[in-house]
Amino acid sequence: MTSPATPQDRRQESEAGHPGCYESPIPIRPATLGDAIASEWTKLRSVRATVWTLGVMVTLMLTLGVGTALLLAANDAGLANEPALALGFFGVLLGSLCVITLGVLTIGSEYSTGMIRTTLTACPSRARVLAAKAIVFFSLTFVITTVTAAVVAVLQTLILNGTVAASGGRWALATVGVGLYMAGLGLLSLGVGAIVRHSAGAITIMIGVVLLPLVLALFMFADALRSVQRFLIEYSIPNQLSALYGTTMTNSGPSSWEPLVVMLGLVAVALGGALALLNRRDV
Repeated sequence: MTSPATPQDRRQESEAGHPGCYESPIPIRPATLGDAIASEWTKLRSVRATVWTLGVMVTLMLTLGVGTALLLAANDAGLANEPALALGFFGVLLGSLCVITLGVLTIGSEYSTGMIRTTLTACPSRARVLAAKAIVFFSLTFVITTVTAAVVAVLQTLILNGTVAASGGRWALATVGVGLYMAGLGLLSLGVGAIVRHSAGAITIMIGVVLLPLVLALFMFADALRSVQRFLIEYSIPNQLSALYGTTMTNSGPSSWEPLVVMLGLVAVALGGALALLNRRDV
């Protein structure tokens, strides 16, 4: 009974039968989603844009959230009927611009540098590339946003200790809910970046998505446009974010965990469109 051939034996046989041919002794296996995730994680953590955008987001959330609480405490204003958690909205709203920027750059920067050709050569499956980018970006953004929101909520509650105690559900919405919504907003930006393939253009579009509904609603004075005005305000991203803190601009519209369902639908449409275009385009 003969022993199985080793990689070195196979290489020697290949060279003897076919001079000039070489067979690598390294075992070859097909790439998996885990390999794509590892690659995308290496790219995301090694670029300066990740540190700058997420660093600015954390700074804004901490500075505005804690600073607002300190101002209210210094003036003995307090929040008579609202938990201190609602003050976290201001930092999150501005921080969302950082998440949008990073979401677009996660894929848009590869188009601007031409790195996308190398990525798709190494991993020809467009669905796997997009899924890996989405998983890595969502995980990183969710963890950092949730932890920062929780720290801000604790500090605000300690500073304004005379306010109403928030329930467990309100705490979950103001921390985990906000983290999920911000990460979803980033995925929406990633999808738009993959569709547009231009970082500046995609960021401009996403800023318009955040701000334009409220701007348009401000100029709808006619009675015939009241229903449209109400819809734009209720489903605008700032109002949905504020709904997670229990304070909205209107008495109707998404509340509690409903903004996350709305965002999930938008993300599904954007990523679905991005995947369809990725499969049709050469690059």
